Amino acid sequence: MSTPYNEALAGTLIDRSIREKIVLVAVARPGDTDAEVEASLDELSLLVDTAGADEVARMVQRRDAPDHTTYIGKGKAEELKQLCLAVDADTVVFDNELAPAQQFNLEKLLGRTAIDRTAVILDIFGQNAHTQEGKAQVELALLRYRLPRLRRGADAKLSQQRGGVGARFGGGETKIEVDRRRIMRRINKLERDLAALAETRALQRQGRSRSGLASVAIVGYTNAGKSTLLNCLTESGVLVEDRLFATLDPTTRRLALPGGEPVLLSDTVGFIKRLPHGLVESFKGTLEVAALADYLVHVVDASSPDPDGQIEAVRTVLGDIEAAAVPELLVFNKADVDAEAAERLVSCHPGSVAVSGATGAGVDVLLRTIADRLRVLTVVYDLFIPYDRGDILAAVHREGEVVSIGDGETAWTVRARLSDASAGRLEEFVVDEGVNL
Repeated sequence: MSTPYNEALAGTLIDRSIREKIVLVAVARPGDTDAEVEASLDELSLLVDTAGADEVARMVQRRDAPDHTTYIGKGKAEELKQLCLAVDADTVVFDNELAPAQQFNLEKLLGRTAIDRTAVILDIFGQNAHTQEGKAQVELALLRYRLPRLRRGADAKLSQQRGGVGARFGGGETKIEVDRRRIMRRINKLERDLAALAETRALQRQGRSRSGLASVAIVGYTNAGKSTLLNCLTESGVLVEDRLFATLDPTTRRLALPGGEPVLLSDTVGFIKRLPHGLVESFKGTLEVAALADYLVHVVDASSPDPDGQIEAVRTVLGDIEAAAVPELLVFNKADVDAEAAERLVSCHPGSVAVSGATGAGVDVLLRTIADRLRVLTVVYDLFIPYDRGDILAAVHREGEVVSIGDGETAWTVRARLSDASAGRLEEFVVDEGVNL
């Protein structure tokens, strides 16, 4: 059955039995080191592999500025064409962002599909979207990417019907104004649908806020092991795959900390260097779980070749979604893969912890650290609760952390750490507000 989502992805289903051959291209600008360029290409190669294709060659060019026509210049483009012929490549993927005109000129000159890093990431998101909201967010990003790439051609169809990585982004339109209006109508509908879903999610958050539970969001680079850690902490059975962007939809689970106080723990979509702006915009509703959290558990792959670069990339995206001010705890995961690297990173980042989501090593330390950090964010209140209000005492135990409890003549005298929301609901029983202890 055809749906708008399937139609948007028309021609993109990859035949897994015949993997495409891809040539990777990077343009190094002044200030880019050879190591940085190669590391970025290695990551692009992993993205291409996740999308269902194979790297067969790569080319690097140094330029002071991109060529406005073909990005790499006519001479280098001709050299690239010969390389593609030599390795029988199907598609060329640029590590740099191509303008629509540059993409068109390259495809015309090379005689094959030319796409950029953004297109590959969108392709992977398209494969991994499963929920209604996830599909709507991906389709919106896809259409925003396609809109400026509409162009006239010999083909009268709306989109090229060819398989392969990034093929969904191709053109071939002749009725360009009709096509543009059609895409704009679909974009407007998707924006309305996502706004309605955002309102539903806001109501759900209000319900959780009334529960008085602190919220903790797990953030981190893609494939850092966030879902594995969530499963280890909560036994939630969230999908875990050793591939990029396996998780697109946030998952929230209840977690009891060592002191008994419950919190809400949420998994989030992984970040990546140069995450396409269109994806950040389309997924803002999903990513806001991090911006609205009380605390962030920032998971880093300790076995990564460049963990500090991944930390910086995640913090850049957190800034884009207005979550930079939320306190964070650095957690170096996969200590079972490279224990030495994990210990070194912890020593370089005071206050961080090392864990293995796969084996559970270090998780007890992580839970104690989260509990200690959240306690700093709460305020200690003194409450006077009559003996006939056992429901209130139960609520204090449920929503906060009881520091001490004493028996008076007519009531319990309770000292407890409470969130602002819980303290507001229990205001009539609060006799004194303490300090952050």
